[in-house]
Amino acid sequence: MAHQTHLQRKMTTRHIRMISLGGVIGTGLFLSSGYTIHEAGPLGTVIAYLVGGLIVFAVMLCLGELSVAMPYTGAFHVYAKKYIGPSTGFVVAILYWLTWTIALGSEFTAAGLIMQKWFPQVSVWIWSLTCMILIFLSNFFSVKAFAESEFWFAAIKVFAIVAFIVLGGLVIAGFLPVKGYHAAPGLANFYRNGWFPNGFSGVFTTMLTVNFAFSGTELIGVTAGEAENPQKAIPSAIKTTLWRLLIFFIGSIAVMSALIPYKVAGVTQSPFVYVLDSIHVPFAANIMNFVVLTAIISAANSGLYASTRMLWSLSNEGTIPAIFKKTNKNGIPVLALIFSMLGGVFALVSSKIAADTVYLVLVSISGLAVVFVWMAIAWAELNFRKQFLKDGHQLSELKYKTPWYPVVPYFAFIASLLSCVLILRKEWHCITRFRLCLFVT
Repeated sequence: MAHQTHLQRKMTTRHIRMISLGGVIGTGLFLSSGYTIHEAGPLGTVIAYLVGGLIVFAVMLCLGELSVAMPYTGAFHVYAKKYIGPSTGFVVAILYWLTWTIALGSEFTAAGLIMQKWFPQVSVWIWSLTCMILIFLSNFFSVKAFAESEFWFAAIKVFAIVAFIVLGGLVIAGFLPVKGYHAAPGLANFYRNGWFPNGFSGVFTTMLTVNFAFSGTELIGVTAGEAENPQKAIPSAIKTTLWRLLIFFIGSIAVMSALIPYKVAGVTQSPFVYVLDSIHVPFAANIMNFVVLTAIISAANSGLYASTRMLWSLSNEGTIPAIFKKTNKNGIPVLALIFSMLGGVFALVSSKIAADTVYLVLVSISGLAVVFVWMAIAWAELNFRKQFLKDGHQLSELKYKTPWYPVVPYFAFIASLLSCVLILRKEWHCITRFRLCLFVT
């Protein structure tokens, strides 16, 4: 490609590893996991997260080969355009940008609500505005400033989850007392009410929530264009993805499933708070609110970064006006950054004044985006490998190769496609119920 393919390469391997981990640890784990336990039951929840982890790991293996061979800013949008088609590349970029900007609006509100719990005399909008300024400044100065701030945001989440798993493990083994149990709880929850109390179908109906919990790992591909040494940093981050997912996701989910009866699990209270309260951890709610606040700020930070780079990539490819690819002296596409922030503000406003019309449509569309991106990554990798060999190259020339090709990319594509079907089915059910309510009203 004759034009620029990357911005300033300032991210180290340490940054990319933590960004890839921090991108996937968010409110999906801290809050939505309670819903999964309630619907799928303890064993069903563990199975659902294992399957979701397997899907996202397969996608990351595909993305690894692409991003090491072509470490471009914009990553999978460029791959989709080149190896699937220009229209697919455009849709991938716009959907991914829309997903993160919608997320920005919700994260700003959530941050304000959490802060108001500690400072009830201060309005939510003041805290939301403070969060906006903090996130904007983190992304404005340099990519290294963003990477360093995201590293420490992610480090707080990782520390909290490790501490939670250790405490939960001590409770399960009987070393710590727990409310409601006279003896060590062990793994009684897994068989007390049957393995699948709501039927095995609960595993499939919760895959939507599980997939969203795992979304964010694809940020590895976005960072490839600003990594100091992408040939080293990207494979290293991807290789550690599986065991990180196993430890942090499956470990914490197993602890929650063992200690929370599925009938009381839900989305009204964080399952982390429930467990910490049951073992009498002082200030459990405040501790977890701080961790969730960190997760929210981290998600907004990553979201603004990802959406900015998508706009830069679209401009760099000539799809949207060239003004969006102009950068300041530190290599930051400032206009793309401002436009993405305004998109987040628009999402915030629409969630307040048009929640049942504009915002509902935006959320429904963005609900498909991440899984659609995963499908595009897998399909682009299949076509890339075919074209690479067709052009006379040898596999030995690739610095990183997707293992078990073509099984892994086909599995990633088909599994993501099935997830899309589940999402469409759920969205159609929600829209049908919404129309029925309007009709009755």
